[in-house]
Amino acid sequence: MASSNNVPLRERLGAWIESPRIQAAIIAVIMFNAVTLGLETSTFVQRHAGGLLLRVEQLVLTIFVIEILLKLYAFRLRFFTSGWNVFDFVIVGIALIPASGPLAILRAFRILRILRLVTKVDRLRHLVESLLRALPSIGWIVVLMLMVFYIFGVMGTKLFADSFPQYFGHLGASLYSLFQVMTLESWSQSISRPVMATYPYAWVYFLSFILITVFTVLNLFIGIIVNTMQEKHFEEEELRRNAVEGRAHAEREEMLELLRDVSARVRRLEEESSAGRN
Repeated sequence: MASSNNVPLRERLGAWIESPRIQAAIIAVIMFNAVTLGLETSTFVQRHAGGLLLRVEQLVLTIFVIEILLKLYAFRLRFFTSGWNVFDFVIVGIALIPASGPLAILRAFRILRILRLVTKVDRLRHLVESLLRALPSIGWIVVLMLMVFYIFGVMGTKLFADSFPQYFGHLGASLYSLFQVMTLESWSQSISRPVMATYPYAWVYFLSFILITVFTVLNLFIGIIVNTMQEKHFEEEELRRNAVEGRAHAEREEMLELLRDVSARVRRLEEESSAGRN
């Protein structure tokens, strides 16, 4: 008997903790906590309101722990079937580890609580899911990028190592220089122009590398991510459309069932009325 009473309670509790109103309150607490964590970096604020910030920190952590415990009670092991729930559990769990002695560095990880917004805001969660879905394709682009870097790194070391050992003295230095060139950060004045002053045709090397990496390979990253986000959007629209059609079909079936029931009753009344006249 107690078990049958507990099941509805868990269902009601799960629906309550996942309700839009409660989740909006949790989002507000997360954003408020982000502000207080930023204030803790100010020596002026710490000097005048350090104790208040500590009490606020304890209150916020208590709210997060209560939320996790309620979800664990309501969903039991189903709680861990969602990767986002596991992420929340880990973030809150880190905050519970005593940040003293060698574990003092963990205090810096409290700011990771802001990432809980990703689990609470649908748009952010969908964006992250799209990025995760794009990882396999991005992985192959990374492989292609590494191949390009390796080829140009070996070429640069063989061509420019004698005159410019600081940039191309060995393969590691060449790869780092090429990374700077790819970011377009001071690559012209610091690297390419000095090299071109000694090797006039070096512009072919740098120009081809920039065209391949910056204007081709990096744009593939953007294209794959945008394409993945569009595919996920279309899938969500299809699911939403199917859900609407399913509800409409259920409503039509319910209406038809009601009409059949009314028709059966009318026929039954007519038959009873006819039998009474006879």
